[in-house]
Amino acid sequence: MTNLSLGYSTCPNDTLAFYALAHEKIDMAGLEYDIQLADVEQLNQRARRGILDVTKLSFAALGNLLDTYGLLRSGAALGRGCGPLVVARPGIGLDALDSRPVAVPGLWTTAAMLLGLYASPSKLVPMGFEAIMPSLQRGDLDIGVIIHEGRFTYREYGLECLLDLGDWWERTTGLPIPLGCIAVRRNLPPETIGKVERSIRESVAYGLENRSQPMSYVTGHAQELAPRVIEQHIDLYVNHFTVELGTEGERAVETLFQMAERKGMLSKRRIPLYADQAVI
Repeated sequence: MTNLSLGYSTCPNDTLAFYALAHEKIDMAGLEYDIQLADVEQLNQRARRGILDVTKLSFAALGNLLDTYGLLRSGAALGRGCGPLVVARPGIGLDALDSRPVAVPGLWTTAAMLLGLYASPSKLVPMGFEAIMPSLQRGDLDIGVIIHEGRFTYREYGLECLLDLGDWWERTTGLPIPLGCIAVRRNLPPETIGKVERSIRESVAYGLENRSQPMSYVTGHAQELAPRVIEQHIDLYVNHFTVELGTEGERAVETLFQMAERKGMLSKRRIPLYADQAVI
């Protein structure tokens, strides 16, 4: 057996996608995983320290870690109508981005990158994604960027949506929005990397084909989320791009990185993006 550390988030899209792998419902191809569940920004920072073999990452984080990690074509979160939202307390407008601190779910998240592509905010305040809406509700901050199921629940906190960054991205590029991905350490043997990608692809397909089966695992990690919100979350973030990026998905990822490089948010790439591409 080959033992690998694997990190993914507690969000419903990840727990559904990885259910079959975590419960060995598929051919494990001689792989055994030590699974760690954490918030995506926590996973970004663990990967920054190089302590995970296979991990969920924000695409923005991957852009900073290409010397260590390569992208897999399966397991990613891309889609339409599913981007981060800029929300605020009533009476606050988008001009607040230029003058007031903005809460973001981590400095290495794609949400923070998209905000930086859209505007030049005065100050970013990183915090756990689950803390942003309560913080705004209390008045600690006036404006923030929310992700995941926040798009379904922000009104419950008395907040208003000022901008859908996903809608802005789609209107600007015509492409689905790339949010999160699965990356693997480049120093793993190519044969192992291939087995990892196949197992993730099969796990995602299993979850989509047997959607009711993983729900106790999904709800157990989602904790406070209502069943309706969990279903909406999965509908948005688990789709054919999760099974395989495909041509359109690859174009979306490439476009995100090119835009970030032009704005100076990422260094000019010298290393291949995908894990199956050799580093010269």
